[in-house]
Amino acid sequence: MNKKIEKKIVGYKVVTAQDVAIETAAEADSNIIQMHEKVSRPEALAGSTYKIKTPMSDHAMYLTINDIVLNEGTDHELRRPFEIFLNSKNMDQFQWIAALTRVISAVFRKGGDCTFLVEELKAIFDPQGGYFKSGGRFMPSLVAEIGWAIEDHLQKIGMMTKPEIPEHQQKIMDEKRADFEQASAAPQEANDFPPTAEVCKKCSVKATILMDGCMTCLNCGESKCG
Repeated sequence: MNKKIEKKIVGYKVVTAQDVAIETAAEADSNIIQMHEKVSRPEALAGSTYKIKTPMSDHAMYLTINDIVLNEGTDHELRRPFEIFLNSKNMDQFQWIAALTRVISAVFRKGGDCTFLVEELKAIFDPQGGYFKSGGRFMPSLVAEIGWAIEDHLQKIGMMTKPEIPEHQQKIMDEKRADFEQASAAPQEANDFPPTAEVCKKCSVKATILMDGCMTCLNCGESKCG
């Protein structure tokens, strides 16, 4: 096919195979579906349900997060949260539960980075006081526990990474724990922490002890001595 040049040539470039590959890749990227509010809900969604039991209520709550799979079967497959529900026999808190779950679902469907919700929810405290979960983790409120459940789910689908304790730090923590138990003559189970431990400000677990003049968390390794 011939094309008549009607303007003055001021420059030229030979199209290489690399240029063609880049253009093809860019075209392929333009076909990748990202999460946004106009993505329609499929007939069926995969999800997970988390049981939340607090000492503040006789009835447990069940938090369900449903995910949508984008670009399924391709190299760009993504699993993103789409909606959230919270069910309970206790109807005393129905209004704020319905409002909270609808707002969170709207944020999920909006797309982008929704991980900020985790820290925002975990920071909510109840003026009447919080409670301890099994394992020693302190929950400042029911909303905070919902935040922890969402964080756990986002870690499972790959949107958040679970912080890992370096091997050398874990070794130091194990040594401090052994020294503390030997000094107090009160051996603990593997998943328990000393009864005199304090709540860690980083991981909210009652696992911070004073050893060698330094407050150290036996759960996450947080230490004021570095």
